[in-house]
Amino acid sequence: MLEQALTAVAAAGGLAVVQAAGTDVWTGLRQAVARWFGRGEPQREQAELERLDQTAGELEAADADADPAEAERARIRQVAAWQARIETRLEDLGDTERAQAAEELRALLARHTPQGETSAGQGGLAVGGNVNIRAEKGAIAAGVINGGARISNPPVPDSSQG
Repeated sequence: MLEQALTAVAAAGGLAVVQAAGTDVWTGLRQAVARWFGRGEPQREQAELERLDQTAGELEAADADADPAEAERARIRQVAAWQARIETRLEDLGDTERAQAAEELRALLARHTPQGETSAGQGGLAVGGNVNIRAEKGAIAAGVINGGARISNPPVPDSSQG
């Protein structure tokens, strides 16, 4: 079992893979993660590239699905899968190699993931600081509204409604 710091870097790695898929940083992160797993073995690196491509394809298909909840479940599954793969890779190493591999992964994530930037998927809201959304005097306030919203006076009950 890994210590907490190594589990955290594995979780960050899994999240980075999923968040990068389909974005401008994907190509660089994809190559770096495959090299990290490959450890100088071209066949292993190629296998990881194929796994990463499969992940990106599954996420793209899930995003194309009409059900946003299913797309979110797909992202959660992929984050967990990549975290587990990274944890397993780290567990397979000796103490010295493990520390070195974890440091390499931290550096890789720092180089290939946006720092201090925000992003959101289609229909999402991303905030890189504080947000304050308020509605006053019968108004509507929202970060994201999917569909329509309407404010009007409630209908006047007819005499049969008491």
